[in-house]
Amino acid sequence: MVKAVILINKISDLPTEDELDVLDQAAEVESALTSIGYNCERIFLDLDLKQAGKSLLEAKPSFVFNLVESIEKKANLIHLAPALLESLHIPYSGCHHESIFITSNKPLAKKILAFNGVDTPAFHYSNSFHELNNLSTYIAKPLWEDASVGIDDSSVFIGRDINKWNELKSVWGNDFFVEEFIDGREFNLSVLGGGEAEAIVLPPAEILFNNFPGNKPKILGYSAKWEKETFEYINTPRTFSFSESDKPLLDDLKRIALKCWNVLNLKGYARVDFRVSKDNKPYVLEINANPCISPDAGFYAAACQAGLSYQQIIERIIKDAFV
Repeated sequence: MVKAVILINKISDLPTEDELDVLDQAAEVESALTSIGYNCERIFLDLDLKQAGKSLLEAKPSFVFNLVESIEKKANLIHLAPALLESLHIPYSGCHHESIFITSNKPLAKKILAFNGVDTPAFHYSNSFHELNNLSTYIAKPLWEDASVGIDDSSVFIGRDINKWNELKSVWGNDFFVEEFIDGREFNLSVLGGGEAEAIVLPPAEILFNNFPGNKPKILGYSAKWEKETFEYINTPRTFSFSESDKPLLDDLKRIALKCWNVLNLKGYARVDFRVSKDNKPYVLEINANPCISPDAGFYAAACQAGLSYQQIIERIIKDAFV
């Protein structure tokens, strides 16, 4: 039987919900790989890269399914997993280490997208308070974190709020940025590779903000993604149902998502998050390389809309590992 290793970040002693989610992904991936005919082994990655490399070589896998989302809770080290696998010449799922590094550093990705003609909200680094406009609304985000870590209603603020800026500095140091808040609709589009076959854009999903009071920011913060009993989680369902009048917008979103895939040299699978302004202009918020593929995640929901089973998703991702 052919061997596959599922590479996972080592779980901390006091894990949060977003950290534990990788175990759900691993279980589903292992089940699919077993059905395909692979013998699976899990290896947990920490900062002892020498030992991890030794374990990987001893396992002698045909390929590695890379599910590492951080290393020792440091999201800025996520690229070390694919970099290690590349140094060992072991085929692996998902994006190259360069693409992982670029997309996990959100301002860097935004710069590259803007250079290539992809609209993204204007942003400011942590040392650029003087650049803020008192009439603009901003949203603060950690520089490296994914899964909406560190984002809640208080992340949205207006103008040159020095108290807010100092608070951000005290929490994140210099590892944050702010971008102009786009007050409008939110979409995410998932893209799936397939080896020599062209990548496909899965059906677009819109996140609805039901029952939100007028003074509550319409954002997908941490509670909306992970805390199931909260107002935010309950009132932000996704939908794949659209009116005919949305078709030009959806076609545009698909085109932009595929452009992001090509510009950033992505492979395997990815998700592109958008905000669409009230005048119907799409802005790319961020690119999530190797997004969550748990059965309850948006990527799998989009694949189901396309008529793909979980096993078919995994098979296409594996094909991309060998190109």
